[in-house]
Amino acid sequence: AAHGLLLGSPPRGLALSDGERRLGELGIHSGDTLIVEEDTTKPMPESPIIAKRSAPNLVRETLPVLARRVVPADNSCLFTSIYYVVEGGVYDPACAPEMRSLIAQIVASDPESYCEAVLGKTNHEYCEWIKREDTWGGAIEVSILSKFYQCEICVVDTQTVRIDRFGEDAGYPKRVLLIYDGIHYDPLERKLPNSDVPPLTIFSTTDDVVLAQALELADEARQKRQFTDVNRFTLRCMVCQKGLTGQAEARDHAKETGHTNFGEV
Repeated sequence: AAHGLLLGSPPRGLALSDGERRLGELGIHSGDTLIVEEDTTKPMPESPIIAKRSAPNLVRETLPVLARRVVPADNSCLFTSIYYVVEGGVYDPACAPEMRSLIAQIVASDPESYCEAVLGKTNHEYCEWIKREDTWGGAIEVSILSKFYQCEICVVDTQTVRIDRFGEDAGYPKRVLLIYDGIHYDPLERKLPNSDVPPLTIFSTTDDVVLAQALELADEARQKRQFTDVNRFTLRCMVCQKGLTGQAEARDHAKETGHTNFGEV
């Protein structure tokens, strides 16, 4: 507690009882030296400044954070990731064949909506193609699974630091998030650090904070170059061992040879 305020040389005391008075009225001018005397007769209260400084750190340590849950790069990462988030944090790579079959059934049942113009191949060809274990899922499959699970699926792209929201206009109450680096998908979850509390993977579509957190994650990954440039990444055909550069070369090679099993080098 301040016992008093001294001004000038030699120091003289100032009357501070009237809180309405201006500094000029007290005889204080620019350049004057002020001395504050501390009243040592009163016990010091706990510093509110210290309390304010320490509290946020304490809170920050116990707040859940949005994080990537890494799944295997085994040609089925999209399906493993979507299953993980829609099922509330259930990791099961064995889910992929069932999800591929489910997509094929949905597509086959509606050849008008899922025509060659949409799929890039005939309805029948697509159904056979998506059921193969070496086929990669993408936007078409995310869109189909968004409708099936009745939830908005947000794909956070680390190359462009943007979010593609599938099912955004459908009025779904639930939202799940994936992070995508140009080739690989991982699920996003909100979890307490160093805790056994189960992670949260299903959010409300009114929770825009989680979208902001997801963009922060994507931007951080982009700055660390944690993404794959699909036009420059190197692949090897696992059938004939030919080296290829980029998605376009891999696609052309598949058309020429029928080989569709590629591994990233």
